[in-house]
Amino acid sequence: MIDKLEMFIALARERHFGRAAEACGVTQPSLSMAIKQLEEQLGVQLVWRGSRFGGLTPEGQRVLEWARQIVGDTRTMREEMRAARQGLSGRIRIGVIPTALTTASQLTMRFAKRHPNVRFTIYSRTSIEILEMLENLEIEAGVTYLDNEPLGRVTSVPLYREKYTLVCAPGHILFERLDVGWAEVGVSPLCLLTPDMQNRRIIDQQLASAGVTAGPTVESNSTVVIIAHVVSGHWATILPTKLAEFHARGKKLRIIPIRGPEVEHSVGLIAPHREPHTPVLAALLQEAGAISES
Repeated sequence: MIDKLEMFIALARERHFGRAAEACGVTQPSLSMAIKQLEEQLGVQLVWRGSRFGGLTPEGQRVLEWARQIVGDTRTMREEMRAARQGLSGRIRIGVIPTALTTASQLTMRFAKRHPNVRFTIYSRTSIEILEMLENLEIEAGVTYLDNEPLGRVTSVPLYREKYTLVCAPGHILFERLDVGWAEVGVSPLCLLTPDMQNRRIIDQQLASAGVTAGPTVESNSTVVIIAHVVSGHWATILPTKLAEFHARGKKLRIIPIRGPEVEHSVGLIAPHREPHTPVLAALLQEAGAISES
């Protein structure tokens, strides 16, 4: 039953029988048969079928909620039993917003020193993608904004408060300034994260409050790409202070405070709202709390 529920979750996520089968490491006929058997066991139709996947039936939507809960609880039980035999070990998957990747590395490095048998997989994702991946059991935790857009039912631990600065290189029109206002920032040639990023939505809100519409000439979902353009001297960008300091190391870049209403947003570790958590996830939440208090 658990294997069938995991295949059903994959099908709901991928919305395609072939991709779901590939994600589960089985053939498409095997996955189709498993879904059919699950429907027979439950006595309801779960999937609208035609020449291709047609979506979940109302009963399928309800079973999906149960499937996520049952599979999540089963994984937690297995992890707890493994920890009882071997101590903390295994792999934990974390989705991280691009502006928090450096902080995520601090969290994983501290954790690894205490628990060397735990391995990490880090995904750079938008805040919306992180919530979807948590819901679909594709990751165990996320590092994202806590207070700007709804998170739903999650356990959260604050890590730091994000403040914003202008970053530019020699040759830029604002390079010699000691500070700048949001309105001035808005009329400078900008290189910013893409609009699907919550950081970009926050910046757009601040520029709009200053009477300026953001019109970046370069957009990217990678802060590495953004900084590569800023180094040229033509563009500036707006980044959280910690991330700006990381990218500026070894480069001739200025980090300039932005005047005006102080803007801060809380960034932290989130995990599914489930008790108990796996021993590894519980330890990670504890480590995040230690960072928050330091």
